Amino acid sequence: MYIFLLVLTLATTIGFQSWRTLLNNFAVEVAGLNGGEFGMIGSIREIPGFLSLFVIYFLLFFKEHRLAALAVAVMGLGVALTGLMPSYTGIAFTTVIMSFGFHYYETLNQSLTLQYFGYSEAPIVMGRLRSLAAATNISVGVAIFAVSGFMDYSTMFMAAGGITVLAGLLCSLKDPSSKDIPIQHKKMVLRWKYWLFYILTFMSGARRQIFVAFAVFLLVKKFEYTVQEVTILFVINNIINYFLNPMIAKAVNRFGERKVLSLEYGSLILIFTAYAFTESPLVGGILYVLDNIFFNFAMGIRTFFQKIADKSDIAPSMAVGFTINHIAAVFIPALGGLAWMQNYRIVFIGAAIMAAVSFLLTQLIDRELRLKGQNQE
Repeated sequence: MYIFLLVLTLATTIGFQSWRTLLNNFAVEVAGLNGGEFGMIGSIREIPGFLSLFVIYFLLFFKEHRLAALAVAVMGLGVALTGLMPSYTGIAFTTVIMSFGFHYYETLNQSLTLQYFGYSEAPIVMGRLRSLAAATNISVGVAIFAVSGFMDYSTMFMAAGGITVLAGLLCSLKDPSSKDIPIQHKKMVLRWKYWLFYILTFMSGARRQIFVAFAVFLLVKKFEYTVQEVTILFVINNIINYFLNPMIAKAVNRFGERKVLSLEYGSLILIFTAYAFTESPLVGGILYVLDNIFFNFAMGIRTFFQKIADKSDIAPSMAVGFTINHIAAVFIPALGGLAWMQNYRIVFIGAAIMAAVSFLLTQLIDRELRLKGQNQE
């Protein structure tokens, strides 16, 4: 199962990173999209994440590992078709295809990891996969830089998408599953005993939206970062993540989820506050790198859930969790945009307050683990 997930994760990374790297320039230079149209593409991209809940019902017809492989193939198809449809409608259509495949695979990837690997193994596997994905991101960037001088956009999209489709189809022919794994519920599961997982997942999604929508925007708008400078930050992030993710995984095992997540949210309070008040371009760039690093600590939310969950609840709960995580994507960018028009500092102060709420909630993790232990006794 580890090799199976490794191949699919690397294929997904190749497809998504290529799509993300090429899309902005393709949309402007070839498709001629304006800012409003491109903003709508961003919103459309998040819809499949919000609909991840429906993974549960696909499991009525497909085995979980096969559905994961097919989702990767669907994502690759969306990437491959992007370069052939240089219009607003075409990009919106292919974005939906790509995004459904991407989000459904991520949901199933988390589910299979928590099912097939034990409490101490799961964070290690998550850390290794994220580390190798970071290395793949760098390789994709180098490859695109090397071939962009003599390949057109449609060829590059087709090449990246083709690799992803091929990997997904080949893996769909493999069966890494085990009969010893508890059978998963094929219906939506919402249980009160998972309340803390749900809230932490929602808050994590809200924090991600602030980072995605406004962190780079601040660097470009306020500090006038160039494309080259943003790219340098991106490379630095991936190099650090390659080495740091395995260490974060070991920290989860050694210190526990409460301490690791407390470090994340405590640091984010300071980072978001500093975003709001710094006047230094250098400090802004450092904050961006730190912000990106602490996002990796969120694996502790999933490993916490693994410890409190009934084994047969993992697959449907990951689907529900992914939907909850994307609820914030519906309104946070819009609300943040309105707040930015009044004063950009409001956005980051609000994010610091959300981090403080998450910090307080994280202190309840050990209590929930004790309750799980008492119920088992």
